[in-house]
Amino acid sequence: MIISGLKKKLGVFSLAIERLAITAPGVYALIGPNGCGKSTTAKLIAGIISPGEGLVDPEGLKPGDITMISQKPYIMNDTIYNNLIYPLKIRGIKPPQALCEEMLNRAGLFQRRREHARFLSGGERQKLALCRAMIFDPKMIIADESFTALDIDSLDMFEGMIRDRQKKAPIIWLVISHQLSLVKRLCDYVFFMSAGRLELEGTVETILKSDNPVLRRYLKHELVEELL
Repeated sequence: MIISGLKKKLGVFSLAIERLAITAPGVYALIGPNGCGKSTTAKLIAGIISPGEGLVDPEGLKPGDITMISQKPYIMNDTIYNNLIYPLKIRGIKPPQALCEEMLNRAGLFQRRREHARFLSGGERQKLALCRAMIFDPKMIIADESFTALDIDSLDMFEGMIRDRQKKAPIIWLVISHQLSLVKRLCDYVFFMSAGRLELEGTVETILKSDNPVLRRYLKHELVEELL
């Protein structure tokens, strides 16, 4: 996935990314202040919106290979189980019973699989959406603040699921998050955005040690928020 010379204007906001490249499987983070363009960039990568100028080259990834999960995921007016298997159903794939049971069990939803999904809490909806994104083996998953409503046990569980998946069949994860402790634990590489621009990128260690003043100001604020 390579972005080059990209420009997108939405109202008074302007996004301009000269180059952003994700060329190998791994867990990548996209961080930055509110309103800096993270979600817009994610939607451009996912093909939900089109660039005004420039190029978003999926490098062989088809639209069906990429899925995106939002902070408030869309839940269908159906059962928990039917929500889970929907990506398989539209692709004509028979749901593998063992895998469905394993994912629902790990998410704590197996005993409730026949219940209507509208009764789920915000955290439970996020868990269902994450399982639904992983069930059909996409080649890229974009998680836009998709871990914010999860409790500590659920967060640990999904971090484990992501690590397990990466060991078996590595894919690209793009994690958009203000949870810097999560980014530090889970991610291999970080893109830092500010005011519609890609300000800095590097390994987690490199980013956390950077003396870039814009990044230092952001990290100082976010790390204080996490401690409260």
